[in-house]
Amino acid sequence: MTVEFWTMGGGQPTSSDPAVFSGVRQAVRAEELGYDGIVFVDSQNLVADCYVAMALAAHATTSLKLGTGVTNSYTRHPSITASAIATVQAESGGRAYMGIGRGDSALAHLGLAPHAVAPFETYLEQLQTYLRGEEVAFEGSDVDALGLADTPTASRINWIASIQPKVPVDVAATGPRVIAAAARHADRVSLNVGADVERTRWGMDVARTAREEAGLPPEIPFAAYLPLVVHDDPEEAMRIGAGQVSLFARFSNMYGTVVGPASDGQRATFGAIHDAYDMHGHGRPGSAQAGVISTEFERGFGIFGPPDYCVERLSQLSELGVDRFILRGSPLDPADPDSASSERFVQEVVPQLQS
Repeated sequence: MTVEFWTMGGGQPTSSDPAVFSGVRQAVRAEELGYDGIVFVDSQNLVADCYVAMALAAHATTSLKLGTGVTNSYTRHPSITASAIATVQAESGGRAYMGIGRGDSALAHLGLAPHAVAPFETYLEQLQTYLRGEEVAFEGSDVDALGLADTPTASRINWIASIQPKVPVDVAATGPRVIAAAARHADRVSLNVGADVERTRWGMDVARTAREEAGLPPEIPFAAYLPLVVHDDPEEAMRIGAGQVSLFARFSNMYGTVVGPASDGQRATFGAIHDAYDMHGHGRPGSAQAGVISTEFERGFGIFGPPDYCVERLSQLSELGVDRFILRGSPLDPADPDSASSERFVQEVVPQLQS
């Protein structure tokens, strides 16, 4: 099994450093280091537009795969999402990936909770239909009020069929209902349940069961979103990655109920993260939510430590069937003192996992 390693890009813009250009530089750096792909955050109030960043990155790189990590099913109509990612597919020569979820910070900054599961699943169906170049039935139509000689009777992106290969749809999922919806309609399921083997196996079992119940072959590719930092001092590694642990772990207790298998200690920390979570500190070290994470929880949920330790933890997940890891924790800016982790990961961890 070939295993891929992706990193995460995107950043908040400043007057001297627009985030789209920062994202392009991150993509170039990721390709130089040897990552297989990079995903860009889609959160309109926090970072610059992910599709603009991907299109620019497509022309600044040659082999790096480019995806959304993740977009959502609320802020754009599925036809708009399909058109945007297909444009990146064309401009990149077939390197685009569609990562999607129910929305988090993008919706919170509009005063909204994540998109409900039922309309999210409908959105996935429509998105896949658009990406295949097929017709999507109107959910309601008043175009006849214009009195035109003829009007569309369904929605179809006429040019998209010429863009090959079709863009794969990859759903980021944590809870059982979203995992099941992803299993029924996506091309890949990206689990966001941490690095714990038991929780990852649980997520895979949920997906396979959902596919069997839908009359589909049980196997589907799996990826995993993980906070990971390579550092000889595990404590320092956890300091660097604490903000990302709180960001990822929050999804397992979005509404105050923990999903997936968890020990009493893990449940207590999931609950503490939920109760302390401040969206203004989203993903940042030193935030209120990062401060409630115990060392034991952080060590289990993420992967923090020397290269051999990272190899051991990632190998356990790879043996379960995870063939793509999307990693966040270390910056790609060579000027950042914490950026050495990204280089060490590719040089000292990846070769052992791909040998």
